[in-house]
Amino acid sequence: MPKVTLYNIAGEAAGEFELNDSVFGVAYNEAVIHQAVVRQMSNERLGTHATKTRGLVRGGGKKPWKQKGTGRARVGSIRSPLWVGGGTVFGPTPRSYAKAMPRKARQLAVKSALSEKLRADELVILDQIEFDAPKTKQVVKMLDAFKADGKALIVDGGEKAANTILSARNLPGVKALTADGINIYDLVHYTKLFMTKSAVEKIEEVLA
Repeated sequence: MPKVTLYNIAGEAAGEFELNDSVFGVAYNEAVIHQAVVRQMSNERLGTHATKTRGLVRGGGKKPWKQKGTGRARVGSIRSPLWVGGGTVFGPTPRSYAKAMPRKARQLAVKSALSEKLRADELVILDQIEFDAPKTKQVVKMLDAFKADGKALIVDGGEKAANTILSARNLPGVKALTADGINIYDLVHYTKLFMTKSAVEKIEEVLA
């Protein structure tokens, strides 16, 4: 099982921490990760788009002129798709974009992404994050201690995780969430991953 350095929020080493090999030692599987990301993005689509066909557009119930004898083209309704203000042909209608994916495949994608973060040296394990109150300055100070100037994801499994989430939400390129909210899109999207020891333990309990 891989051992990593355990840090405090000041960026100082606070010991060692052993990771579960079945979660953080999985081979990189690009196909499964891609499938999981596409699924998550598709499931977030509302699918509420809609256009009106000629039967839904208001008006046009009366035939504009008689069928024969006028010399004009025959028309049954002024709401024909050929007319300005008419209906739309083959327009989008409300639908679901939800995609199905086996639970084990979704878990494999998360484990593969976590393992790749560890191999790329983009994973930092913290002993704990204990913010007594929401304060953006505290998150900025923590990120500066690790020289994390890019996109950062913070996963907190402690009792005061709500304060961590509120402290990070005003920072561009930084996101904080709880251990049960970890998802494949955020793991791929954010460069640096900060996880508390308690968050790792909770994730290993589910995925191992």
